[in-house]
Amino acid sequence: MTYLTGFHAIEERIKSGAPCGPLLVAKAGPRAKEIVTLAVNNKIRLERTGTFDLDGIAPDNRGIALQVEDDGGSNSVSLENFIATLEDRRDALVLILDEITDPHNYGAILRCCDQFGVDLVLGRNRRSAKHAEVISKTSSGAVSWVAQAETPNLVRAMEDLKTAGFWIYGADMEGDPIYKKDLSGRIAFVLGSEGGGISRLLREKCDGMVGIPSQGRIDSLNVSVAAGVLLYEVRRQRG
Repeated sequence: MTYLTGFHAIEERIKSGAPCGPLLVAKAGPRAKEIVTLAVNNKIRLERTGTFDLDGIAPDNRGIALQVEDDGGSNSVSLENFIATLEDRRDALVLILDEITDPHNYGAILRCCDQFGVDLVLGRNRRSAKHAEVISKTSSGAVSWVAQAETPNLVRAMEDLKTAGFWIYGADMEGDPIYKKDLSGRIAFVLGSEGGGISRLLREKCDGMVGIPSQGRIDSLNVSVAAGVLLYEVRRQRG
């Protein structure tokens, strides 16, 4: 069982309409009371509990905790269904995560995806970030809104996306400047792991590599920051 304790995470999960509850309530301050009201209005069951008991269940709580039966996300889809629902849509944006293991990075990436209108986040179902509470907090609840799919084989998934008309670009320091690419149509970006970057097999499947020109003295941008820059450029070009 998973418990969400961040105010934004709880609020967005309730607003998303996904199954959740009960909302455990101990000593609620003004902000927590607003969420209690939201829960009542959305017919989420409340359970009063003692502070000591709540601390034992969800140590990071601030007077409330929301019980969920999944990993904290509520918008899981299959890649096949995602592609099918595109139909004749010309523009679509997908982010492929190659073993992002830091839950803080994963959550920050989801927040960027929500802000810049990413249609799908696709990752492996092994060795990826799985710390639901950290992800939900770091994403400020975006995990409840951004569509996510998991697959055991990212190479095959990339082939399926290509068949569906996607151009796939890997993010790399040495890649072509992102602003020189035409980012209209169906586009997918591949972001590599924090330490190893994009794996060889996935790199070979990319249609090209794109980079973010910089003048820094350290190696590269944090992966979540890089995601935000890449996604912003897509939205800038598309107006």
